[in-house]
Amino acid sequence: MMHAALGVWVLSALICLGRGDHHEGHHEGHTNGSLDHVTSGNKDFAFQLYRKLAAHAALQGKNIFFSPSSVSVALAALSVGARGDTHQQLLSGLGYNSTQVTQTDVNQAFQELIKRQDQSPDISEGTAVFLDNTFQTKPEFMKVLKESFYTDAFNVDFKQKSEESADTINKYVNDKTHGKIEKLVEKVDASTVMYLISYIYFKGIWASPFEPKYTKEDNFIVDENTKVPVQMMNNEDRFDIYHDLAVNTTILRLPFNSSYSMLLMLPENMAELEKEICPQHVAKWSKWMKSRKYDVFVPKFSIKTSHTLNDVLADMGMSHMFSDRADLSGISEGLKLAVSEVVHKAALDVDEAGATAAAATGVHITLMSMQFVPVLKFNRPFMVLITENTTDNILFMGKILNPNM
Repeated sequence: MMHAALGVWVLSALICLGRGDHHEGHHEGHTNGSLDHVTSGNKDFAFQLYRKLAAHAALQGKNIFFSPSSVSVALAALSVGARGDTHQQLLSGLGYNSTQVTQTDVNQAFQELIKRQDQSPDISEGTAVFLDNTFQTKPEFMKVLKESFYTDAFNVDFKQKSEESADTINKYVNDKTHGKIEKLVEKVDASTVMYLISYIYFKGIWASPFEPKYTKEDNFIVDENTKVPVQMMNNEDRFDIYHDLAVNTTILRLPFNSSYSMLLMLPENMAELEKEICPQHVAKWSKWMKSRKYDVFVPKFSIKTSHTLNDVLADMGMSHMFSDRADLSGISEGLKLAVSEVVHKAALDVDEAGATAAAATGVHITLMSMQFVPVLKFNRPFMVLITENTTDNILFMGKILNPNM
């Protein structure tokens, strides 16, 4: 039997499912526990996904940058229409135990999480579906998406007006990511009936901006045989820093002028850190960081990444949705649907400001006489996280192997 194509696209830009009855009632007093369970699952999923991406990218020597938050939202939205083993794979792959949470719990948890994000002026997050004019979804499916995932819905003509349909999707994406993802869709396959999109856009202002006049060219050591020139930002100030002996890594927290922070991790052995890092590490670092004066050097860079997640998600146990065994009957009656592709595109810009010059509150202090100020220089491969300060929720994460790529 021929399958109709179902596109799932996940985007993010920085300047970023258990067997059971889907209509099972929500248990009283279950909300907070379910939210905690989903939040915990999202954190575990972030690191599981990172390790899979790192393994796939290792041979290519590429930077890794993605939004686990956005991927979780997209797959959780898809789970609304999944049934049977496909649904169970999605819940399990996302880190949720179907004996502890129902689909209704998942929906309500994401409704709360997305609502919280919307309360911050730094971030906007949401979903959208683009439906072919001839494709009818189940009313309950769209009702849940709109109520729990704040989904925008649009009708397009994939079969007769494929170029116009692609342009409509690309304009929406471009607007929502403020120009960071300019052209998501190159062309639309005639068998496409729906695109499901998750986007996240974040723009953070450094609490202590870097002074542009102190940015100088320096070398970034990609590996023992490769050095590349970078514009290295510099700031001498008090920073929250922690050295984790267990993974032999120095962690620097650069707070934004909001409830979010960027964590930069400089390991002695990247492979060791990648193997061991988990949500408990992030919680430990946040708890034990100490503020002290450091002379910090961080490269100024702008990168864009694109990851096709089909193989990665299949490796994580979510294979049915891509095959003849897909059961997405909760989306529509009468058509055998399968996911053709899950693509994630992300962009990260790091510069001196993250703020206007007038908002600069940090003054560069020259070395004081007889006072030793330790130096922390990110001039070799490092990992990056963007987290919410009170919950340690992970919006973005990645590894910078070469700032010039």
